[in-house]
Amino acid sequence: MTSPSHANQSHWDGDAANYHAEHPEYLSSFYWCPEMLHEADAQLLGDVSSAAVLEIGCGSAACTQWLSTRARFATGCDISRGMLAHADPGLALIQADALALPYATDSFDVAFSAFGAFPFLADLDAALAEVARVVRPGGRFVFSVTHPMRWIFPDDPTSLTAEISYFDRAYLEHDSAGTLTYAEFHRTISDWFRALQGRGPFLIEDIIEPEWPEGLDTTWGQWSRQRGEIFPGSMIFICRAYS
Repeated sequence: MTSPSHANQSHWDGDAANYHAEHPEYLSSFYWCPEMLHEADAQLLGDVSSAAVLEIGCGSAACTQWLSTRARFATGCDISRGMLAHADPGLALIQADALALPYATDSFDVAFSAFGAFPFLADLDAALAEVARVVRPGGRFVFSVTHPMRWIFPDDPTSLTAEISYFDRAYLEHDSAGTLTYAEFHRTISDWFRALQGRGPFLIEDIIEPEWPEGLDTTWGQWSRQRGEIFPGSMIFICRAYS
C-alpha cells in the first residue's frame, strides 16, 4: 500500500516544473500565503539575526533563500527531490520527510513552514512531535495552511457555495489501479488547537487570518479576490515550544 508520504513525493516530483511555471511571483521570495503576505512586512519569525532557522516542506526554498542573508543559519528540507532541484544550489537543503526530521534534538531556535508539509501529513501528532524535538525549548514555530473554512468550498475560485462537509478529514486521489497518487488532510480549527496545544507540545501565541490585499487580482486554485474579500483563505499559527 502506498503511503501518503510516498504518494505526495511522487506527485510533487512530477508537478514541480509546472508549479514553478504557474507561480513565479509567489516563489520569488518569502511569502506566507497566496494573499502575498511577505515576511519583511509581517515579521512573524521575529528577529532571526542570531537564530538557527529550519524551513519544513521548503519546496524550492525561496523562503530559506530570503533568510540566508538575514539569519545566523538557515536550512530547509522537503520530501520532493523535484522541488528541491529548483532551489538555489548554494543553499543548505536536504531531502527528508517531515515525519522523520534528520536533525539533532534542540538544533533550531525557529522552525517554520509556508504552506509546506503539514496539510499533506496523515499523522499530524507525529509531525508536530518531530518539530518540538528539533526546536529548542522556548523556540518559535510558525506555519501557514489553507484556512479550515475553505475546505467546505469546491476548488473553484468563483464558487461561493459550500458543498463539502467541514467534518470530512481527507481528500485522496487514486489512479485507475487504485494506487494512492495524492493525499491532502483537513483539520478543523479545534483539531489544530488540540494537536498544537491541547495535547501537543506548543503554546499558540497568535493566529493570523490574512485579508485579501488591495491591488492583488491573481487567481490561484481556490484563491481569488471574489472569495478573499468575503472569507479567509489562509491561516497562520504562531507558536512557541514549551520550555
